[in-house]
Amino acid sequence: MSSDKIEVRSAHLSDAKQISRLINTFAARDIMLPREEEAIIERIRSFVVAVMGDTVVGCCAVAFFTAELAEIRSLAVDSDFQSKGIGRLLVSKAEEILRSEGVKQAFALTLRADFFHHIGYEIVEKTRFPQKIWRDCLNCPKIMRCDEIAVAKNL
Repeated sequence: MSSDKIEVRSAHLSDAKQISRLINTFAARDIMLPREEEAIIERIRSFVVAVMGDTVVGCCAVAFFTAELAEIRSLAVDSDFQSKGIGRLLVSKAEEILRSEGVKQAFALTLRADFFHHIGYEIVEKTRFPQKIWRDCLNCPKIMRCDEIAVAKNL
């Protein structure tokens, strides 16, 4: 399957169940943190999805920290659709949204720094993002064993 049959768009409320299921597939393997459907619904406007027909095959979200800094998070692509450029399309759409809001820098915490490096992100110290640490990391169950790598890109 090629990515030309994939539509990347803003998420709809009707996508929330599939987004949650996709993210939780990776959470079950300790690759991502779980997200309940209700939490997805609360933040549905922050998500973009890759769909094939009626099926969500990928997702990611943006989280604003300042007027110039935002995170790309919850990036997941169904294992049957990986290595087809869908992750790149999702991040590109997220970056487009961030640019339209005037955001100057995007960052992510990831286990796949190689993926982000290939699309222009650089590995940086997590301490560059104290806003993230205070808002999210202090409540994370993995705080004492965090294995994520921080990456950033100027937009």
